[in-house]
This record gives sequence, structure tokens and C-alpha cells, in this order.
Amino acid sequence: MNHQPFESWLLDDRVLNPTEKRELDSHLRTCKACSALAVTGLALRSARSVSPAPGFALRFQQRLAAQKVAERRRRLWGLIILTLSAAGLIGLFVAPFIVAFVSAPIEWLTSALGYFLFVFTSLQAFGEEVSVFALMLPTFLPPSAWMVILSGLAGVGLLWIVSIWRFARRPQGATA
Repeated sequence: MNHQPFESWLLDDRVLNPTEKRELDSHLRTCKACSALAVTGLALRSARSVSPAPGFALRFQQRLAAQKVAERRRRLWGLIILTLSAAGLIGLFVAPFIVAFVSAPIEWLTSALGYFLFVFTSLQAFGEEVSVFALMLPTFLPPSAWMVILSGLAGVGLLWIVSIWRFARRPQGATA
């Protein structure tokens, strides 16, 4: 059931013309949700508003300021604990290297050089494996299979781009 014009008429504080009034009355007889909304709106409009106790605004501002100070203090302590924990964790991992460097710098330098040579030669070997695999792979699959694979990858890429575009265009805040 379409409630849109009737909900707007019930929630707005404007005077309805006779045609709108007849349509609304007719709809309220058949729709329980809109009639409940009308009763609730009538009850809210007829309720008397109570003024706050004297000094409410001052007490609220003071409480808000105290909460901000407490929040800043919690954040500061959290930052201090995080920083000290990170420094301790880094110190735990770095301490053996510092001790080894201070006690025998030539051993540390030779082991570091050996490690970097190992990483370099491993990357070089991996690159050669990838190039051999890239040269061999096209011979294993027929061209039609490559077209299916590339079409699938293009479809996934298009889906990804469209989803990013849709999420980037999503309206911010509350919508009516």
C-alpha cells in the first residue's frame, strides 16, 4: 500500500485543502499504520511542553565540558600506553641486533650482507621462474580459453569499478 502522500500530510504542520482532507480521511479508514501515525501525531501535538529546570543549560554545559576533559585524558593515556607498548615491542625485537652489532660489528655486517644477497638472488630466481612460466603458459591453453579468461577478468574489473562508483555516489547523512 502506498503511504507516501498521506504520511507527509500527517507529519507536516500545514493545512490541507478539502480534496486532500477527503483523501486522507478515506485512507485513514483503511490503513492501520497511517491511523496509528495520526493518533500518535495528535497525542504529541496535544502534549504540553515542560520547560527545563532553572540552570539546566549551565549544568549541561558543565557536564559536557567535564566529559570532554575526561575523554581527552582517556585518549592521552591510551596514546601513552600504545606508544610505550610499541616501543617495548620494537625494543624486544631490536635488542638482539643491537647487542650483536655492538659486540661484533663485522659479524653483523657480514650476516646482513649475506641476507641481502640471499634476498636479491631469491628475487632474481623468482623472476626467472615467472618469465619461464609466462612463456610456457600460452601453449597450454587454446585461444578460446584465453578469451574466456580475459572476458571474465574484464567483467570482474567492470563490476569492481561500478561498485566503487556506486559506493562513492551514496548520499551522506539521513535521507527522507
